[in-house]
Amino acid sequence: MPHHSTQQRLTDLLSEPATTADGFRDTLGDAAQAGPPTGLTQRLMRTTLLPQFYERYWRPVLGRVLKGPSGPSMAGEVALASERLALQPGQVVLDVACGTGRFTRAFGDAVGPDGLAIGLDGARSMLSRAVEETDSPTVAYLRADAVEPPLLSSTVDAVCCFAALHMFAEPERALDSFARILRPGGRIVLLTSARRDCQLARIADTAGGIVSGQRMFDRGEIAASLRARGFDEVREQYFGVAQLVSGRLSDVQ
Repeated sequence: MPHHSTQQRLTDLLSEPATTADGFRDTLGDAAQAGPPTGLTQRLMRTTLLPQFYERYWRPVLGRVLKGPSGPSMAGEVALASERLALQPGQVVLDVACGTGRFTRAFGDAVGPDGLAIGLDGARSMLSRAVEETDSPTVAYLRADAVEPPLLSSTVDAVCCFAALHMFAEPERALDSFARILRPGGRIVLLTSARRDCQLARIADTAGGIVSGQRMFDRGEIAASLRARGFDEVREQYFGVAQLVSGRLSDVQ
């Protein structure tokens, strides 16, 4: 259960009012979600059943389909995210589309007692489960719009968004938001879709994305988007139909 002082630290970073419910801050109120559902996969995220087996079964299986046999395990994903973000004690890190908090909890450990790990999701059921799974004075959860997180500008040292950007209705606007809330020198890491280069594979990947409601980005597309927003030290890795992209927001804006 997130501690009261941690919740207050999160509140101090918010750019709009929030209520408290079930152990997390909520800026969406009675709205079922922040925007229109983009497909079947996102609709499933809103159910009350999925959070019960999301972290142990659903997410690892879905991730394996996306990443292929050569991609990292769930534990490997957490390690890669932590490595690319280069988290330090005392930092503030935002875990976008945090689900039940697997990454958020690890980030909380990395930033230590003087830091803050914020898990953001739009689904009440996911966050309720995350709160149940968390007992840390450095972790707080927020129900809010993942495309436009309600955080003050230049308040976050690191942003993680794994297996979610391809489900956003406006992914480019989300990248704008992530750049806005990061401090100069802050780091970002993203795991999202990557359409393969072979023409037949591209057709199959696109069709699969349409069926599931997930956008299939081209290889190199996300890296180019980060560079256009002032990120340097951009790195890309590909496995299966997934891409892991990271970068550092330039000190000179």
